[in-house]
Amino acid sequence: MMKRLSTLVVLALLCQYLLFAGNGPGNGPGQQPVRGTYSGLPRLANDRADLPRLLAELKDIHANTYNWLIWTRATDWEDLQAFLPMARKAGITVWVTLVPHSESPPHAKYFSEPFRLDFERWAKELAALSLKEPALTTWSIDDFVHNLQAFTPEYVGRFIAAARAINPKLAFIPCCYYRQINAAFSSAYAPFLSGVLFPYRAESVKASLADATQVKAEIDTIKQLFGASFPVVLDIYATAHSRLGASTPGYVKEVLKAGMRHADGVFIYCHQDPATQQEKYAVIREGFARGEKGKRIP
Repeated sequence: MMKRLSTLVVLALLCQYLLFAGNGPGNGPGQQPVRGTYSGLPRLANDRADLPRLLAELKDIHANTYNWLIWTRATDWEDLQAFLPMARKAGITVWVTLVPHSESPPHAKYFSEPFRLDFERWAKELAALSLKEPALTTWSIDDFVHNLQAFTPEYVGRFIAAARAINPKLAFIPCCYYRQINAAFSSAYAPFLSGVLFPYRAESVKASLADATQVKAEIDTIKQLFGASFPVVLDIYATAHSRLGASTPGYVKEVLKAGMRHADGVFIYCHQDPATQQEKYAVIREGFARGEKGKRIP
């Protein structure tokens, strides 16, 4: 009986996936490909999010999207709800990213608060919030592919069904790395995904934050698995990786160029401070400016 129910859930979600596949980044009527930053927002002296400054910097770098990470502060959920109407008025689209089991206690210091690892509750709350504040279009789970023991197809099917029952247009685009995106993964999870957030590390050759030459090839490989119209949003390391070290402004510039050509959108991880990360901030501003109004970087 349980197996039959799981099959029915998957079939129902596949129908919804086919119906709403056009709601991915850059695919809707009048939408532009994602140009945004992810995490690293500026903060006030009291450690709350500096929302006016964040919006001013997003506009300055010609971003149209911000990916709000709920993780290290208990006030992130509250600050997000204050940010959404401001973002809507400024023409900024908002994604929300949650952390999985591998980035929560006991493996890390913080949960995504307040609903922690209850992703069915998160799905319902975010879907309801997206109806109230339409600037919220997408939610994501970080390191999704490293947590598939917890995120079984059956469990993902349940929380995606819960979200789509409230707002079928809310996209789910989790963080997925190149080496884990394979035929088995695409076959099992395609019905639930509106796209993938793809952190680029040149893993098809040798993982590093120095080789910008594999962007197109790796995106093409992912699209071969999911389909040519499946959205792949590139995530570029401007902030150092814990194992691979720091990237250079030149590397960010070249990956950004390739991403604007070949991806369905580009995020910069993390949002760069214009005072302390001047070179990368300038590279991002120039790259996003050249990508406005659907322009491709030559």
